[in-house]
Amino acid sequence: MSARERILGATLTLIGEQGIGGVTNRAVAAAAGVSLGSLTYHFPSQPDLLREALLLFVSREVQRLEGLAEGLEGTTPELEAVAAAVQAVVQSASRNEQLAQMELYLHASRDPELRAVAARAYAAYDHAARTVLVALGIPDPEPLVPALIALVDGFELRRLALDVPADPALVDALAALVRAGRATPA
Repeated sequence: MSARERILGATLTLIGEQGIGGVTNRAVAAAAGVSLGSLTYHFPSQPDLLREALLLFVSREVQRLEGLAEGLEGTTPELEAVAAAVQAVVQSASRNEQLAQMELYLHASRDPELRAVAARAYAAYDHAARTVLVALGIPDPEPLVPALIALVDGFELRRLALDVPADPALVDALAALVRAGRATPA
């Protein structure tokens, strides 16, 4: 693993453990096992470091979501199977990565450069949500795409904040959303 990759991985870990306030050059360099000079060579500023760390997470997340979408395209799965697949994809990231993701998204609300990277992640979420809804027989998925993403994000934020296992109520909530989508005229 290159020094750059170690730095980005250490940054995500630190954000997950301590929040963005815990991301100092010294802490990142120590966690990555590199010198301060190496850190500043690769990332001259903290915004550069945060943006690249979010890009790393997004690229991993896009791969996970594309896998979910590819597995569902052209199928008519049961709702429970889809909910389980969604939970598995969401939880395949480490807890620290998921916490870092939430922290970075909040930070993106204040930083236009991070906002563009966050938009890439949400575009991948939109695609996966659209694929899930079509596989579940929703004739017009577009109005429900943001609702599905918010639903999953909300359950995941609750799980992370309370440090509890995945909530089985996600299946019931997803079922309610699907019933609403099927009942809405196209």
